[in-house]
Amino acid sequence: MNTFLWGVLPYVAFVLLVSGLVWRHRYDAFGWTTRSSEVYESRLLNIASPVFHYGILFVLVGHLTGLFVPASWTDAIGIKEHAYHLLSLFGGCAAGLLAVAGIGMLLYRRRTNAAVFRATTRNDKLMYVVLLAAIVMGLTAKLMHSDLSGGYDYRTTIAPWARSLFTLRPRTGLWDGVPVAYEIHAVIGMVLIALVPFTRLVHMFSAPVQYFFRPYIVYRSRDPEEPAGAAPRRGWERVDY
Repeated sequence: MNTFLWGVLPYVAFVLLVSGLVWRHRYDAFGWTTRSSEVYESRLLNIASPVFHYGILFVLVGHLTGLFVPASWTDAIGIKEHAYHLLSLFGGCAAGLLAVAGIGMLLYRRRTNAAVFRATTRNDKLMYVVLLAAIVMGLTAKLMHSDLSGGYDYRTTIAPWARSLFTLRPRTGLWDGVPVAYEIHAVIGMVLIALVPFTRLVHMFSAPVQYFFRPYIVYRSRDPEEPAGAAPRRGWERVDY
């Protein structure tokens, strides 16, 4: 089981992520969207969506920093271990709570607005359950094994394991002795990664790059004195300054 969870499952999740993105782009390009329900309700969405997105962005940055920035690097720039621990504790919990608050408002909106609720698919429900479980379990693991003086040092176990995955020689033995809460959080996280291409979360891999290179859009209003049924005049019209 130890080999499967920490030596096989990460690669299964990665393969599903990459192959799922390729499949989605090739066969469901028009479905590559957030499937926004703003047309049904926008007041609460304009609050909940930024709260969730800022929260989940900070959570992602915190995970990437914690897993892939070695302790020697933070020591080299003058961030001592205790200072890093406090930043991880307070910053991580604040980001997690912000994301949970955003998800809570989004779920409340979906449940109380009939039109939005009817537009909610089983896929959406599964996505919300797994995403919320991953964040809540991460908060639980952090709070269960941390206090102001110190806490579980995942940078000596989980972080080296995560980096070893890129060498194709996963150090599964580093998970021996890791608190169960962290193990559950990691497994749910890998399941979430595998689900991303098949849910609305796929939009995180989109960027409006073409927007910066698109041609100008020219808007021309109809002459108010021109009859509604009149044929349009050909050619350019003179503009007087």
